[in-house]
Amino acid sequence: MTDFRKLKPDQLGTLYDSFKKTVESYPDNPALRIPKKKDRDYYPEGFEITWKELKIEVDKFIKLYKASNFGVGNRVAILFNQRPEFFFHYLALNSIGASIVPVNPDYKVDEISYLLEHSEADLFINLQTKKHVLEEIDYLKSSQLPSIEIDNFNNIIPKLKNKPIAEKPTYSTEAAILYTSGTTGRPKGCILTNEYFHNFGLSYITKGGLLQFDEGKEVIYNPLPLHHANCLSISVPTIILLGGCLVFPERFHASTWWEDIYSCNVTSVQMQGIIPNILLKLPANSYDNKHKVKFALCAGIEPNHHEVFEKRFGFPVVEMWAMTETGRLISDNFAPRKIHTRSFGKVDNGVEAKIIDPDGNTLGANEPGEFVIRNSVKRPRKGFFSGYLKDNKATEDSWQNDWFYTGDSAIYDEDGYFYFLDRMKNIIRRAGENIAAAEIEAIITKHDKVRQVAVMAVPDEIREEEVMACIVLKDYKQASHEISLEIIEWCREFLAYFKLPGWILFMENLPIGTSQKVQKVNIFPKNIDPRTISGTYDL
Repeated sequence: MTDFRKLKPDQLGTLYDSFKKTVESYPDNPALRIPKKKDRDYYPEGFEITWKELKIEVDKFIKLYKASNFGVGNRVAILFNQRPEFFFHYLALNSIGASIVPVNPDYKVDEISYLLEHSEADLFINLQTKKHVLEEIDYLKSSQLPSIEIDNFNNIIPKLKNKPIAEKPTYSTEAAILYTSGTTGRPKGCILTNEYFHNFGLSYITKGGLLQFDEGKEVIYNPLPLHHANCLSISVPTIILLGGCLVFPERFHASTWWEDIYSCNVTSVQMQGIIPNILLKLPANSYDNKHKVKFALCAGIEPNHHEVFEKRFGFPVVEMWAMTETGRLISDNFAPRKIHTRSFGKVDNGVEAKIIDPDGNTLGANEPGEFVIRNSVKRPRKGFFSGYLKDNKATEDSWQNDWFYTGDSAIYDEDGYFYFLDRMKNIIRRAGENIAAAEIEAIITKHDKVRQVAVMAVPDEIREEEVMACIVLKDYKQASHEISLEIIEWCREFLAYFKLPGWILFMENLPIGTSQKVQKVNIFPKNIDPRTISGTYDL
């Protein structure tokens, strides 16, 4: 058995190096698995491939890419929609030092065009089903960027005119550019190295406590997309290091969740906070407790759902905190856990953290401020992202006085446990009071007629900002002024008067991204005052 605590990310080389070691150790273990789904346009009967078989496929693409002059310094953009073929390209490109740029399949024409141009991709791999979108991208025509469908390689990759940089890829070589889903302006491209990915995987594997891994035996189920850090940065290096198996459906499906977990012999799960909420609303199922899941790693589970979920489904949900940029996670994986709060635990090896005020002063226990982290005082940026592509100013703005500014509002208690409050941008400033949208959302979600809620700031001519709640009821037909008053009275039992919503709008649904997070930025059209929308109740 490997002692992962002794492994150093800067000594492991590339992800492909670790991949080769796993192939040698666990050649016949399943590496990737996709559950059955009859109405899927690819692998409707499911898919499985062993580590040995995966290497055969990867080696084919290594030869193709080498023959086409790809190497260190090249980038390949891939729009793949959870296809297992993604790994053939990813590991092949990693072996020769080229980088990938995952493209969200839900992106529109302008968004895809921006990623291709900004990343200066040398090749674009895409899907036949997206042909109608790609035909509208002017950049593909003007730049003459080679574009190939993932199913139509025919053993030919357009040859690059320039020869690759003559150097061997190492731990510090760029492995991927992941674009963050920014709420303002264009997404920023995070430059991620082999060291970053190894660091993230090791951070997870070595946590201990409730997060216990068995080398060569783990089956991780992650319904979140591979173009997001939760899956690509955490799950993928974890299974490569462990010789485990990654199970990834094309997206989260509540109706088949437990059947997938049972049929795929899943041992651990990764998810976002909205998923437990949805699963708890499902009727009892014969698969609910017919599983082998030891734990779930979850970001943002509602405190009032936490204990209920664990008791119903029989495994602990470990709250965690991470960002694309950080290359490590923090989790509440040791007893006594704070499951009735938003605590994400204490820091451990490779992480230093504190809370600061707007002037950068360190705050004490129970004083809310911005959560900032680093690796150590000597090597603050070790294992983090290498910077934002073509945006040195944004990179340096995110690092101040050798601390990474997360943009998250948090506190810590006398025992060193950190508690998430909200994204700084989701703090509502009403008449001098700072109000966390997440706190109000947690209370409204408890109401038995509410399915989902998003709380945000709207302008107020007197108070600077006012609280608005966009609510999805279990039965939309119940939407009325009377229900809005009922919800306000419910909130009044738990919240100070200044936190009560001043405006309520009932909606049939809220926009959900591929990471299963509510996209508040997409709820209303730009330049629209939500207070003026028909059906909004003024409270």
